[in-house]
Amino acid sequence: MEAWPRVDAATLVPPECRAVVVAPHPDDEVLGCAGLMMQLAALDRELLLIGVTDGTGSHPGSRQWPPQRLAKVRPRESAQAMQRLGLGRVPVIRAGIADTRVEMERTQLASLLKARLRANDVLLTTWRQDGHPDHEATGRTCAEVAERKGCTLIELPIWTWHWSAPGDSRVPWHRARRIPLSQIQQEAKRAAIGAHASQLSPDTTTGQGAILTPATLARLLRPFEVVFL
Repeated sequence: MEAWPRVDAATLVPPECRAVVVAPHPDDEVLGCAGLMMQLAALDRELLLIGVTDGTGSHPGSRQWPPQRLAKVRPRESAQAMQRLGLGRVPVIRAGIADTRVEMERTQLASLLKARLRANDVLLTTWRQDGHPDHEATGRTCAEVAERKGCTLIELPIWTWHWSAPGDSRVPWHRARRIPLSQIQQEAKRAAIGAHASQLSPDTTTGQGAILTPATLARLLRPFEVVFL
């Protein structure tokens, strides 16, 4: 990981460009690029967040977290997390696509992106082979629309850290770049992740553990973030 080249926010999103973060679920924006978003805001770059789903599929069969409750709670958690990052004024568009069904609704997502994106936007979204169906469908859709619109695409590995290992040939490590985070940015990212209470506690009605386990968080709370260019 130390061998991956470093890249800075100013290079990734040049002046006069807007960063558009497309998050499959309410927390992917924080897990994938909270530090980068803070750095871009400090550079006065324009930001837009597009939430693809409301994360209602995170607790199947749960009485504690039924879909109707998650549909309200998870977008609120996302908003609180953005506040903790100092990004509470970033505009948010919620696509309203059903969790776990992004692949089936790719046409709807593509239409939204085509209507909202500008040619000089830098699009940040989950890697097309991230290992989660919604992440992959979102990544593929963003890649296709970015090519048509002339946008720059930057991919974020998130679930990749759960199943891959150093040197894993399935992962394009040659495309990996490190974005160093300051101590303040690391602490803010940790606080923002803490806003996602629904993902951090066990489900007493199903016996399911926390979605974001300590091991998962350790991989996502390193002193740098990783993007694929």
